Amino acid sequence: MPAPGSGTPRRRRLSRSGDFKRAYREGSSKATRHLVLYRFRRSEEKDGDPRLGVSVSKKLGDAVTRNRIKRVLKEAFWVKPDPGAAEFDFVLVARVGIGKVIEERGLEGAIECVDEVLGRSVPEAKDPDRST
Repeated sequence: MPAPGSGTPRRRRLSRSGDFKRAYREGSSKATRHLVLYRFRRSEEKDGDPRLGVSVSKKLGDAVTRNRIKRVLKEAFWVKPDPGAAEFDFVLVARVGIGKVIEERGLEGAIECVDEVLGRSVPEAKDPDRST
């Protein structure tokens, strides 16, 4: 077991190419401007948490940039775990615009993008021009 604060525990990660291929082939997908989410039900009986895989294309930047995007997206995904998702595995695929969102707004921007693709309720931004 990794030390506290050392990242995502192995059991909560998708790392095998077969798992990713199964997600793309058999899973349901939902896309937004910045992310694509694949969700698929695990066939084998596994207890515990859902697993997450993140895919970031070389189009998004160099290795340092891609690893930062992956790290922030993983953190944003696990901020509000969904108890009903335990029997599913997820793959997040980053699109080109996500790098700019993370650069400008950091984790908060990534959380909003992940919430949007997961269908979680996203609080509306207050418009300073509208008075209520």
